[in-house]
Amino acid sequence: MDLHLPADASTPRVTDRAFARLAEIADMTGAVKSLRVAVEGGGCSGFQYEIRLEDAAAEDDLVLEKDGQRVLVDPVSLPFLQNAVIDFTEELIGARFVIENPNASSSCGCGTSFSI
Repeated sequence: MDLHLPADASTPRVTDRAFARLAEIADMTGAVKSLRVAVEGGGCSGFQYEIRLEDAAAEDDLVLEKDGQRVLVDPVSLPFLQNAVIDFTEELIGARFVIENPNASSSCGCGTSFSI
């Protein structure tokens, strides 16, 4: 797994595969959008990931960038995502962006909800 490493080693990392998928989405849609990764309260385990495409970054976002593709993390979500890896996977159940989060003490079967 090739990782795009930010300056601070505790900040989230993004795999080359995730950046490549963002580039594929941009090619298919004709629009370059950033991937927003956020943590919100809720879900079956206490917290849940919200992953969506956005047009622009907020002023206080952490921006992880490679080859013109961007992943955004807001400052409230950042502590929950320290040392996490943002990846893209294709499995029998479907293709999706996934978060490998060492801070999560447990997670649900769907992979979008976790507890700390």
